[in-house]
Amino acid sequence: MGGIRNRIRELRGDHSMTQQELADQIGVTRQTVIAIELDKYSPSLEVAFRIATIFAVPLEQVFQYQPASSNKKGS
Repeated sequence: MGGIRNRIRELRGDHSMTQQELADQIGVTRQTVIAIELDKYSPSLEVAFRIATIFAVPLEQVFQYQPASSNKKGS
């Protein structure tokens, strides 16, 4: 099972930030932050960069892409 995973909840905890505070700073609703944290919604690239900027970390430290594992035969 692949997809984009994130560390937003962990980063918010490190910065003592609520979901609402993050939402206000990046210009989305709290519900959107919840959906992103639960990997139910992938943010736009602009919002992803805003999140990384808020936490002062590279984008790759917030979001990681995990491709679906493939069963390659005959390798």
